[in-house]
Amino acid sequence: MSATDITSDKAALTYKRVLLKISGEALMGEQNYGIDVDVARMVAEQLKAVHEMGVQIAVVVGGGNIFRGVSKSAGNMDRSAADYIGMLATVMNAVVLQDALEKVEVQTRVMSAIDIPQLAEPFIRRRAVRHLEKDRVVIFAAGTGNPYFTTDSAAALRALEIKADIILKATKVEGIYSADPMLDSTATRYDCITYQEVLERQLKVMDASAISLCMDNNLPIIVFNMRQPGNIMRVLSGEAGVGTRVSVNK
Repeated sequence: MSATDITSDKAALTYKRVLLKISGEALMGEQNYGIDVDVARMVAEQLKAVHEMGVQIAVVVGGGNIFRGVSKSAGNMDRSAADYIGMLATVMNAVVLQDALEKVEVQTRVMSAIDIPQLAEPFIRRRAVRHLEKDRVVIFAAGTGNPYFTTDSAAALRALEIKADIILKATKVEGIYSADPMLDSTATRYDCITYQEVLERQLKVMDASAISLCMDNNLPIIVFNMRQPGNIMRVLSGEAGVGTRVSVNK
């Protein structure tokens, strides 16, 4: 089903306010480092199609395409210093995504957990909600603003703060598998799974603190393939068989 096959009737949408978590690696495309502007444009076009259907969209973007606090590139750096550098990387990605969205005429605001007034507004929960109510896409940068927390945790936290209906976790595979499908051809995909099973099986979906925060507040997650055009629309329209849903009960 293509995006054009889906009705523009807002009542058909399963979710009205969503938070999209997209990794920095997703913006890297096929490159080894940095940002692929063509990928940013593709993401922007998908978000525009969903936005035009009346969905309020917030985005948390990672920074792994530039720098990760927990990685070989950080070497023996102090963990807090490395994490702050990673936060700056997410700001760079957020500004790139903002530019891509505004090039397709979608009003966008970047809100940062660290103070960079030349590039982004400070994160203020009520202001973020007001931007969403005014049909602006809001991009949350700099994670939580604290070291030792990943952008997965930031996604869970911000989703709860803005009262999002769901977290959409964008990946390069079709959902959650019993093993890494890139390494194990026998890995099977789950249509749905509980938070507890994700934690017990140590599945690499989001970090444990993010999963626990979602579980404690009954915030569902759908993990899906961002590289398949129209998948965001399919998820929001409740199409069966797209991605893997994580919730309290199967």
